[in-house]
Amino acid sequence: QKPWENARLMATLRTQIELGRALRQQARLSEENRTLRAGTPGELIARSGAMLAVVELLNRVGPSDACVLVTGENGTGKNLLARILHGLSLRSAGPFVTVDLASLAESVLESELFGHVKGAFTDAREDRLGRFELADDGTLFLDEIANVPLPAQAKLLRFLETGEFERVGSSRTRRMNVRLLAATNADLAQRVDSGLFRRDLFYRLNTVEVHLPPLRERREDIPLLAAHFLARHAGHYRKQVEGFAAGAMEALLAYSWPGNVRELDHAVERAVVLSLGSEILAADLRLTKAAGPLDLDSMSLEQVERLLIQKALERHGGNVTRAAQALDLSRSALYRRMSKHGL
Repeated sequence: QKPWENARLMATLRTQIELGRALRQQARLSEENRTLRAGTPGELIARSGAMLAVVELLNRVGPSDACVLVTGENGTGKNLLARILHGLSLRSAGPFVTVDLASLAESVLESELFGHVKGAFTDAREDRLGRFELADDGTLFLDEIANVPLPAQAKLLRFLETGEFERVGSSRTRRMNVRLLAATNADLAQRVDSGLFRRDLFYRLNTVEVHLPPLRERREDIPLLAAHFLARHAGHYRKQVEGFAAGAMEALLAYSWPGNVRELDHAVERAVVLSLGSEILAADLRLTKAAGPLDLDSMSLEQVERLLIQKALERHGGNVTRAAQALDLSRSALYRRMSKHGL
């Protein structure tokens, strides 16, 4: 629009040039990292030094049968990393089975993992395969491994050492050929010192550790990730949104991203839904500003709830269990609210 402001015009041009470079870089990296694809939607987008180191480690450990412990905050992409490791392995044609241990009650966990026989307990009306049997000749991914209670840890350790287990209620020993991957956002070494996690199991799981850095430590990847999510969500919602305005990209780069890549994905999806033109504006992102005094009187209940959850997660280093305790919520209730707010 005329009359234009030279400073604003130059800032807009610089942002669009950088976004163009990011898109070209994304295309180049997609070609270079095609071996990292796991046969499922999505790929590892890496430009920062921290993530390129992760890519290099994946290429080295992926083809092996070694146990891998994936660590990192919530929302960093641990599930995607496990799928990539499976895709790089010689087991890629076999099943990839995921268990979210945080969502399982302690009373059913062993049955879910190892299966049960008819009559093993009140509701066991028929034999049931466990996840280990379902993952035979493939990969079993145990997400939130820190939540496994001590009795189940002993059975898990036995499987890692011998490949053997029994279904709940059965004395018949079974053998399965399964590669085990695990992930956690907790400090397992600290849980070992506290007596909450077996030291021998920790060493078995931690043959190789792959740490996913939080998004705030890999800001060079934000333009690439944002462009990737924009293309996906614009196609899904059938909207002609082709890029980010200068203010929007500045907001993305300045934000702290406590919910990491998952939060970025949700923020871009929300912006695509709300956008009215061909560019995402800063207002479309609806990001909570971190700077300045809090004005609770002007915030909605949802904004206050989101902020409190963010603060609790930051205060406890991303540990959902501790954050839930601080907020006087159950872990499952906190997970539901985190999903609701894109955290």
